[in-house]
Amino acid sequence: MDAAMLTALGALLASPVAAAAAIYGSRGATRAAREGGVITGYDSLTARLTAERDKAEQDQATAEQRAAALELEVARLRLLVTQLGGTP
Repeated sequence: MDAAMLTALGALLASPVAAAAAIYGSRGATRAAREGGVITGYDSLTARLTAERDKAEQDQATAEQRAAALELEVARLRLLVTQLGGTP
């Protein structure tokens, strides 16, 4: 076998290997992009849920303060009714 024949055989053997490597590399890149999108989506969802939880906790604290103020007002009005001779 001469050098030209060996080069031709090497090229014939290398082309399927290169094609397989390109396909595998493309699949790996697609999978990496898909996983990156999932992680980004998960981070976004986590951030939204955290913001909603914080807002709900703030709304709850506000509602509790409002309920406490209303209970004080009811107690004040009961006392006033009692002082005026009525029955609450």
